[in-house]
Amino acid sequence: MHLPVSTYRIQFHPDFAFEDAQKIVPYLAELGVSDLYASPIFKARSGSSHGYDVVDMAKINPELGGEEGFEELSRELRAHEMAWLQDVVPNHMAFAKENLILMDVLENGPNSRFYQFFDIEWNHPYESIRGRVLAPFLGGFYGDCLEKGEIQLKYDRWGFSVNYYDLRFPLRLTSYLDILTYNQARLKRTLGSRDADYLKFLGVTFFIKNLPAAGDEEHDEERGDQIAFVKHLLWELYNDNNEIRRFIDENVATFNGRPGDPESFHFLDETLNKQHYRLAFWKVGTEELNFRRFFSINDLISLRMEDTEVFERTHRLIFDLVRRQRIHGLRIDHIDGLYDPTTYLERLRDKTGATYLVVEKILELKEELPPQWPIQGTTGYEFLNMVNGLFCDSQNVTKLDRIYKRFADVKIPYQDLIQEKKRLIIGKHMAGDVDNLAHLLKRISSRYRDGNDLTLYALRRALVEFLTQFPHYRTYISPDNFTQQDATVLEGVFNVCRAEAPVLVHEFEFLEKFVLAGYHGTINPEERADWIHFIMRVQQFTGPLMAKGIEDTVFYIFNRLVSLNEVGANLTKFGFSPEEFHAFNINRMQRWTNSMSTTSTHDTKRGEDVRARINVLSEIPEEWDAQLKRWRRSNQKHKPKKKSRLIPSPNDEYFLYQTLLGVLPPGAEPDEDFVERVRDYAIKSVREAKEHTAWLRPDDDYEQAYSSFIQKILEPRKNNSFLKSFMPFARKVQFYGALNSLSQTLLKIASPGVPDFYQGSELWDLNLVDPDNRRPVDFEVRQAMLKDIVRKSATKCGKFARELMDSYADGRVKMFVTHRALKARSENAELFQRGRYMPCRLSGEQRNRLVVFTRELEGVTMLVIAPRFFTQIVDEGQAPVGEAVWQNTMIALPDGAPKRWRDAMTSADIKVEGKLPVGQALENFPVALLIGESI
Repeated sequence: MHLPVSTYRIQFHPDFAFEDAQKIVPYLAELGVSDLYASPIFKARSGSSHGYDVVDMAKINPELGGEEGFEELSRELRAHEMAWLQDVVPNHMAFAKENLILMDVLENGPNSRFYQFFDIEWNHPYESIRGRVLAPFLGGFYGDCLEKGEIQLKYDRWGFSVNYYDLRFPLRLTSYLDILTYNQARLKRTLGSRDADYLKFLGVTFFIKNLPAAGDEEHDEERGDQIAFVKHLLWELYNDNNEIRRFIDENVATFNGRPGDPESFHFLDETLNKQHYRLAFWKVGTEELNFRRFFSINDLISLRMEDTEVFERTHRLIFDLVRRQRIHGLRIDHIDGLYDPTTYLERLRDKTGATYLVVEKILELKEELPPQWPIQGTTGYEFLNMVNGLFCDSQNVTKLDRIYKRFADVKIPYQDLIQEKKRLIIGKHMAGDVDNLAHLLKRISSRYRDGNDLTLYALRRALVEFLTQFPHYRTYISPDNFTQQDATVLEGVFNVCRAEAPVLVHEFEFLEKFVLAGYHGTINPEERADWIHFIMRVQQFTGPLMAKGIEDTVFYIFNRLVSLNEVGANLTKFGFSPEEFHAFNINRMQRWTNSMSTTSTHDTKRGEDVRARINVLSEIPEEWDAQLKRWRRSNQKHKPKKKSRLIPSPNDEYFLYQTLLGVLPPGAEPDEDFVERVRDYAIKSVREAKEHTAWLRPDDDYEQAYSSFIQKILEPRKNNSFLKSFMPFARKVQFYGALNSLSQTLLKIASPGVPDFYQGSELWDLNLVDPDNRRPVDFEVRQAMLKDIVRKSATKCGKFARELMDSYADGRVKMFVTHRALKARSENAELFQRGRYMPCRLSGEQRNRLVVFTRELEGVTMLVIAPRFFTQIVDEGQAPVGEAVWQNTMIALPDGAPKRWRDAMTSADIKVEGKLPVGQALENFPVALLIGESI
């Protein structure tokens, strides 16, 4: 099995394609990267900026360079002995006209060979969408859009279609007859009954009337050939005969109606009512829906990946690329969205053999990956939150709580806020999903004497409570897997539900009895299958609810220290100790040695260096409090008053000041681009919070006032009192944040796991959540910097390292740490991958401000020294190096440790026995990676 030494995530899109990536391969190789980690590269919706809206998994995206461009990039990687880790999206595809499989379903309904391809409830209890796919994409109510002439019938070489702006939906073939036979006598009079083209035209209608229904594969192929023939023949007649062209165009115009004349839309309305889809106002999708989406995004329709045919068809190209060794590892997106993740991963492993496999999976505190999964680990969010928490001073949690509550006037406890917002998401975004679950549960419960009287309404309420109280992203119950851990989680949820909603005690007792009966095996196989199916459906929605309710809502409201508000975080935990970090790494070493270790991704709320800066506030709460009071006084005059409220709210203002400290480039003043970035992010954040405005219902007054406030407080005026006090404090936070980042970078590279780097993060990563983190990366600057670093560190490396610290603002010092540590990792790959992990004992005054451990394998040992809490060690601008800083702090080396070490950072040679003075190890640079060999 190929195991990555390190990965570098590239976000492909039309403006950064395979050809662009090919140019930076030599740079990545020189940096020390072993694997290019690619965002989805399969054909996506035209112009896609991320590739997750796939329309054809059997084709490499032509907008990225297609198969030829892919092969050229692959050759370049092989020339530099680099491998390819590919992001795969098995959960969903785009609901778009370019998705030809979906269009076939919409056109042919049950006669489509792909009828069961997508996760659609065809037998829905609501008559209006029974046997039809809801298409909630209209900008207004259906009737209004129809009578305004926004919905238009069109004819082209692909056939008849219904169009709404740039959306296109195919007309079912039998509906062609409505158009082609409307006033057909007119065409007969014009051409004559014996005209050859007229007879062909009649042949078209005859073929359509007599199309065979779906049958076996042979009949389906025959039916498809006939449809293609009919469409081709009609298109020929349309182009070759002006009278037929005029007849069809006039009929299309008649069906399209005339705005201002409601009756004229009767024909189009009737035609639309016969389709295998129902056009609807986009908001309808939040309350009535008969297909599973990716989270709450209407235009991403989920797949039935549990179906073997779906699995095989969507992964055919992936398996071929793995077989041909073009792809050496797979990253599986949104594993929690699948009906049966375990079976999916087992099939994937069976098809790909010894291929490196990781999953995008959020783990709660103390939650473990299912041990039966045949994978190498996760994409690393648990590592991100652990290492980030090291730089948050948990001793000051009470002070930060008090400062936040006083400034932001926050009254709702965090846990209560979670429950409130999960209920909000269910009501506003997932009502249709919960309704579908409730109907499924009602059908099951009606079969039993103790469930027959449970109403749909009460069952729905019980489901809402169950989903709200669910503590994890999901369990992994399946027909072959129902563990004690799953049963314990479910029992805990039901206990909480009964306490929180005693009025629904009968519903909860019924649910618990039968759900856990499936575990205990006290019901017959048929009944057990029903309940397992119900649980597996529920499991597909607990994850999206956690993500939308907590990460995309609560994390924009509870702003005590926003560096902790990250994907996969639990805000009841304020920071981690070195002991907890070591325990995490030891557990990882034992169970998931090759799991990824990330600090920034395309999904993170903030770049790693934004978090590293904001964490500094946890060390200096009194100074932070004083600055907040000063800024509030300075900026009060800039707050507009709308509807008897000052804008922004205190909570949003508190959020904003942390953001400004986190993202302002070092050594820079706020310019127009910066202000625009902050304004865009601020509006996104308040919409996500859903307190004063929201995506579903924006409050223009609040958003405009908030934007105005940001503009005014950042104006480069001479009398701008806010900037006069903000800039010196920002520079201080930037300095200490940079030191945090160097330690964090080293820990990521040296800890158990595969270090992952998001594009551009080898310099200061001051990105915010997408789309901000998809801005172009200046690789030319980075290439020039790396060449300079390689050249200058070849001689007098210690002196050069000190110079880099003096000019930390340009980010070269972070690239230096990244390059030097990755170089050491490449040269000692086995040591970094398999080396025994051992925390080191520390003594002396500064012992609590260090994270120190060794890795040892076959006589080779490395010693990792990463300081933290720098505000307590050095003054602003002072490098945390030398004995004057570290005084009597000592590292007790393990028995049998080498006596001679070489620092991979500075190339310094160190001789030591027994105990190593930290001041000696950190004589020239803030972090150290020592490599020693036992004699």
